Amino acid sequence: MNGSILNNLGIDPFYIIIAQTILTIILLIVVIVCIFKIKKLYRRYDYFMRGKDAETLEDIIYNQMEDILELKSQDRANKDLIRINNKNMRASFQKFGMVKYNAFKGMGGNLSFAFALLDYTNTGFIINSVHSREGCYLYLKEVDRGQTEISLGSEEKNALEQALGYRE
Repeated sequence: MNGSILNNLGIDPFYIIIAQTILTIILLIVVIVCIFKIKKLYRRYDYFMRGKDAETLEDIIYNQMEDILELKSQDRANKDLIRINNKNMRASFQKFGMVKYNAFKGMGGNLSFAFALLDYTNTGFIINSVHSREGCYLYLKEVDRGQTEISLGSEEKNALEQALGYRE
């Protein structure tokens, strides 16, 4: 045995066998730990793939995608409705002012009134109702962007200023 490789290394073969045995035991422990981790992962995977009432994961994902597409179309429809409502709201009357007054002193009560109705662009009209013993008279004056072409009485001006937010 003079020509063996172990003799040429200068290391006792007993130490090499001990090192290999320790390395084998460490690798065996690592393999056992990996087997347990794989079994645990497989149980999780199996539970995940079973789903509810034996549905597969693919069916669940497909149903979720259908729901998402439906929600997107509903969202688009809702946004369109909101735009339409905003346009309608701007066109509707949303500002008003009212002043009650006694048109003819000594004829009894504040039965006359001036009422201003305006939309978002301050366009609308002023109704002036004058009450007297002989009857009730209504006058309508148009308002365009907060201005009128016809001169206004003091009550009508006050009603318009209330509608524009200048007065309370």
